[in-house]
Amino acid sequence: MIRDILLLQKRELEKRGREKFVERNIDFNRFLANDLVKVIIGPRRAGKSFLGFNILNKTGNFGYANFDDEKLIETKDYDEIVSTLNSLYNNPKYLFFDEIQNLARWELFINRLQRQGFNMVITGSNSNLLSSELSPHLTGRHLLVNIFPFSFAEFLRLENDPAQLTTQEIKNKLLEYLTYGGYPEPWTKKIDHREYLSTLFNSIIYKDIVRRFNIRLIPTIENLAVYLVSNTAREFSYNTLSRITRCRSVHTIEKYLNYLEESFIFFRVHKFSSKLQEQVSSNKKIYCIDNGFIHAKGFKTGNDTGCLYENAVAVKLKKNELDGGARVYYWKHPLQQEVDFVLKEGTEITRLIQVCYNLNDIKTREREEKSLIKASQELKCDNLLIINEDYEGEEEKQWFGASGKIKYLPLWKYLLEDSVHD
Repeated sequence: MIRDILLLQKRELEKRGREKFVERNIDFNRFLANDLVKVIIGPRRAGKSFLGFNILNKTGNFGYANFDDEKLIETKDYDEIVSTLNSLYNNPKYLFFDEIQNLARWELFINRLQRQGFNMVITGSNSNLLSSELSPHLTGRHLLVNIFPFSFAEFLRLENDPAQLTTQEIKNKLLEYLTYGGYPEPWTKKIDHREYLSTLFNSIIYKDIVRRFNIRLIPTIENLAVYLVSNTAREFSYNTLSRITRCRSVHTIEKYLNYLEESFIFFRVHKFSSKLQEQVSSNKKIYCIDNGFIHAKGFKTGNDTGCLYENAVAVKLKKNELDGGARVYYWKHPLQQEVDFVLKEGTEITRLIQVCYNLNDIKTREREEKSLIKASQELKCDNLLIINEDYEGEEEKQWFGASGKIKYLPLWKYLLEDSVHD
């Protein structure tokens, strides 16, 4: 039975190998330059296995097993999996294991295979399982690669050489990207975005959360997920979520939100404070891993362009944080001035960012600028940025005796910063 399963997976992989591959912002040379276990982590259907396949194709022969198969994960004899792969793939040096977190005690299995001389590439769709189980068994012996749905730069590579696009064409592409998101398959296979992403959203909840953690209050986690995706880029408290979902236990709400975050649907941004206890107890802001989910599952009552702008920036910042870059926070003064993103590297605040879709509204523009100046004073940071629709420039602003130089940048330019790929 194991041979039949792995043989069918081999055929499926060969079929996928004929599909178009969009270069991701990954240093391929660094990825293959050592014998560390390569761990590709990220949301379901974001392109982890396709990336691994295309990287390993450069090495020649490799063996493949996808553990997102209920029959395969039922096996008790892991050595039979390896021996079958050796037979099907002619004793490969590399082994590529997809969605490894579904296999019981997988971390011990991977550890043993690496000691036996196999060069391992594994993927997973649960951040907590991978991080908590890798750390004690493969400390210092694994290389972590984070994959999200397409960035805007990667999205532009789908059909065009970005260097050949006019500014207006890039802006038109940005509108598509902000609305439908960056999940690869709807774009590469020309299928309906809303239907695909709605199904994927539900699948993640039921397959990766409800089934895995034996969730009994299924309507609660369903309502929680829909509420959060409908309120992306807004503050929340656990008490509010408890009341809205009619779940009496705040602890249960927090636990369910952890599951949603570990499964890469949402992520939280903490309020910045120099006091750790205040950070922990303050309201958080919620963001969605891909704008397409907002379009597919969110309950919208009006123009949400500003939300889509802010979420796109948040996703880029979160990806950078996971890759070892600046930690991301938001800032809010007791008098309600707010800054969307505070970037912190080590002990230093390195940048303050506001996201404002339309700067033509004078009151809105002044509010965003004043909040930046106030935060600049309080946080001792003079690197100030407002991301907006069209305006690019730099202006000196003053407010109640305080001043600061603010840079303005269109969203499309910001999303394309640091997008060079190897």
